[in-house]
Parts: sequence; C-alpha cells; structure tokens
Amino acid sequence: MATVADQFIEVLRQAGVRRVYGVVGDSLNPIVDAIRRTDGIDWVHVRNEEAGAFAAAAEAQATGRLAVCAGSCGPGNTHLIQGLYDAHRSGAPVLALASQIPSAQIGSGYFQETHPERLFAECSHFCEAISTPEQMPRILRTAIQQAIGLGGVAVLTMPGDVAGKDTTAPTGEHDFLVRKGVVRPPADQVEQLAGALNRARKVMLFCGGGVRDAHSEVMQLAHKLLSPIGHALRGKEWIQYDNSFDVGMSGLLGYGACYEATQEADLVVLLGTDFPYDQFLPGKNTVQVDDDPAKLGRRTPLDLAVHGDVGETLRLVLDKVQQKHDQSYLDDMLHRHARALENVVSAYTRDIEKHTPIHPEYVADVLDDVAADDAIFTVDTGMCNVWVARYITPNGRRRVLGSFVHGSMANALPHAIGAQFGAPGRQVISVSGDGGLSMLLGELLTVKLHRVPVKIIVFNNASLGMVRLEMMVDGFPAYETDHEAVDYAAIAACMGIESSRVERPSDVRAAIRTALGTPGPYLLDVATDPNALSLPPRITAQQVKGFALSAGKTVLTGGVGKMLDLARSNLRNIPRP
Repeated sequence: MATVADQFIEVLRQAGVRRVYGVVGDSLNPIVDAIRRTDGIDWVHVRNEEAGAFAAAAEAQATGRLAVCAGSCGPGNTHLIQGLYDAHRSGAPVLALASQIPSAQIGSGYFQETHPERLFAECSHFCEAISTPEQMPRILRTAIQQAIGLGGVAVLTMPGDVAGKDTTAPTGEHDFLVRKGVVRPPADQVEQLAGALNRARKVMLFCGGGVRDAHSEVMQLAHKLLSPIGHALRGKEWIQYDNSFDVGMSGLLGYGACYEATQEADLVVLLGTDFPYDQFLPGKNTVQVDDDPAKLGRRTPLDLAVHGDVGETLRLVLDKVQQKHDQSYLDDMLHRHARALENVVSAYTRDIEKHTPIHPEYVADVLDDVAADDAIFTVDTGMCNVWVARYITPNGRRRVLGSFVHGSMANALPHAIGAQFGAPGRQVISVSGDGGLSMLLGELLTVKLHRVPVKIIVFNNASLGMVRLEMMVDGFPAYETDHEAVDYAAIAACMGIESSRVERPSDVRAAIRTALGTPGPYLLDVATDPNALSLPPRITAQQVKGFALSAGKTVLTGGVGKMLDLARSNLRNIPRP
C-alpha cells in the first residue's frame, strides 16, 4: 500500500516537477524518503530553506513550469517565507510544502509548533492543511493548479504522521493546465482604445513585463503612432532590443528621456506594467492594457482601462489606428535621450583602465561583452540592480531575474542555483553584491555539493551601497553601512570552488573570461569603488529632502553602457512614416 507521501510525490511527478528544494528534517522524512524511491524527481539539499524558495522561484521563471520547495515543521518552514514572498510577487508558479508537528499535538504549544496556514496566507494564492489521507490527491492537485493558473505561490501544510499513513484513494492520472489561454479584450474597449490613439497628437508607450510576447506588435504600433517607447525595469529585457524608438527607463533606476516623454505626452499607454512608482507617472491622460483586471488603475487614474493580453489587444487595434505623420515629438525625445546619455557617460569612461578601486560600471560593461547571448543573469537587490539595468544589453534571448517586486537582499545566488537546475545547458551568472552574498553565504556550499556550474561575479565594495546612497541623499551621514573588506575568493576556495580576486581594472576582462570559461562553478571577487555614484545636477534641494525621490536619485549620473551607442544609432535612423 502506498503512503500519502508516495502519492504526494507521484502527483508532483505527473505535474512535471523534477526536483524539490529544501533541508531534510523529521516531519519531512516520509516525503524525502518517497523522493529517494521515485525515479525522475530529486531532492536538492540547500543550506537554508529561504534559499530553496528563491531557487524554486527562479527555476519557475526560467522554465515556465511549476517548481517546488519544502520546509520541516516550525523554523524549517518559517525560513521559506522570504523566498515565497519573492516568488508570489514575481508571479512564479511555486508550490511549497510546509510540514507540521504531529497532528495530535497541534494546538498544544508543542515543540516547534507554528501555524503555517496562517503564516503563509499573505504570500500565496492558496494555503491549506492536509490533515487526513482522504484529502489526497485532490487537495494537492488543487494547489498545483492554483499556482500554475494564477501565477504565484500555493502552500500546503501537512503533519509528518499524516504523510506516513496509507492512502485511501487511488492516485490516478491527471492532465494539469500548464499553458494559459490568451485574454481577448471586449470589442468596445478596442474601439475606444483606437479612438484615443487616433485623437492624441503625442502618444508615449510605456512597457512592462507583460509585453514579453508582444515585441512585434508594440513596434508596429510605435511605427504607426510615431511614439517614443519607454520601459519599466521588468519590461527592459522584452522591449529594448531591436527598438529604434527607445527612450530609456523610468523609475528608481531610470535613465534617458523616458520620464520626460511620459510628462509631455498627450496620451501615455501603459502596456503590461504594474509600475509602482506613481510619482514618475503623469497622473492624467493615461490608458492601461493588462490581462489582469486587478492591476488596471491601481497606480494612476485612467482615461481608459483595457482588459486584455497586450499582444492580442494590439493585433486587434492596429488596423484601426491611423498612421501619424508629425514626428516632432518623437524626434525631440530621441534627441533628448541621446543628450541625456552623452552628458553622463564621460564621467565613467575617463581613465577607466587606471581607476582603483575598480569602477563597477566597467565590470558590468565587460561582463555584457563577454557573457553568452542566451545567458541568464540573476541580480542582487541594491546597486547591482543599477549595473544590470544600465549595462546588460537585452537581445530577446538573455534573461534577467531578480527580486524586482519584493526587493529582498541575498536573492542572486539562490536564484542562480534554481535557474541553473532549470536550464542546465545555459550560462547562468549571479551578479552578487557583497552584502547580499554574505547574507546567504552558506549557499556556496550548495553550489559545491551539487557542482552547480553557476558563475558568481561579486561586486565587492565593502558597503551596503544603496543604503549608503539613500542615507546621503536624505541628508543623513552614512552610518553602519560600511564594513571591513572580505576576500570572498578565499572563502570560495576554502569551500573547494574555483575562484580569483581582481583589484586592478586592467585584469578585469581576462578574469571575467576565465570565470565564464571555466567548467563548473566559479567565483570572481572584484574590488569595486563604493563611491561610484553621484546625483544628477537637476534634482533640487527640496526634492532631495523627500524619500519619494531618495532612490529616484538613482536616476543617477552613472554610465549607461552600450545604450549611448544605441541612442546615437537611433538618431541616425529616425523612423519615417
């Protein structure tokens, strides 16, 4: 007779799950043993359940498939919460098993007792307890479908003794919905959208992650409307490449003329974005297209809300949109964009080969040159976000994963582990800050144990750089943000991971080539300048006082990599109707 644990793992296998990330523990023993006895599914031992949840989130985003993590009772599963918040807010389909103390002890204040069904409710679409074998396999299949169908986290809690009981119902077979349908907007909304686009003289398109499969449609619309195209951070990888209408990025890491284009447009069209920073939006003359109706209008007042998939909506509206001929607005924004990049790039290119500590911008620029065309970059929250946003060039094949909505530290390395397991044939690069890496430093042991061939590039400035910057622009002295320098290459070497440390800019390119070209895992520790950033001169003293722009200062005068070349090229090839 099969146990509930056997049935649990068999249902996961039917759903296409190939591994479970976690730390073994007594209440999980039946589940772990069932994995041991089942072909086609493995247990990935991590050093902290938080990292297991991050890894599952990245695997799900890299593959589009359900990923699974698990934690034992009490502190084992409470460690999961940070990574589950990240997965849920990123829309990653993740199932988490939070195992529980013996069922007879629940409610007694027993050793390690917690109530996961309460704890995880806010960071999941579905959070329920399995308390009897009779609930299986239906409750597990329901949880899986919630995670896949809604995009996010489902949590099941189950006592270890229940997992060890005999099943009462056959497992059977089940066809899980793994590919969602496309939301088609109502016809009247399409007509209203076409009318708004035709009436407006100056239209600006602002794109988020929802344009992932709609690059062609967005570009066709821009050609008809002669519209500048800006993007949020999560939209960058899907729209900036092959785009002669690009005017940069808005938000806390923004650059170029994107902000100006949104402020001066007669109509701003938000395409597949839940952009949270309303201080960068015009607050009027705005249309939004999204396949999630809950996101429509929650950031800014709308003149028109369109419920539909971006690609499907644009395919329906394109034939109804009239070709515009006045491109003075587009020309103006493209010129402003190029000037904005020209004004900042020189500060970070002069004597770059001689500057020590090393400019982090230079490291990111070289990494962009050397990395594979289909590389997956995972990026720590903080200043690493700035370097990746400005220097890693999208091409439609590269991926960039980060904790872009939850904003958790320490995500890059465990994200890289999960992405590499999910995409074993691709180059996976963890762009780690020293602060983030140190927070989950034990995951280097996970990399070594499983020989995960991730490449870890550590931007080591011995500082919490983003926090330091926020303090400075708010008028506070930087306090407790800096720490003694640590040689992470030496730590990695002690763990048996190949590594090296770079302190001279002339050695950067060769070191990155070696790191990316070495089989197996590799850690490159780069000593970077903690003072590499400064504020744009046009931010006023009054603005600096408020936190609303305290990281909007990260519309920073930093370099912008190859985007300057792209902007110059766009000026030479301004689209003509």
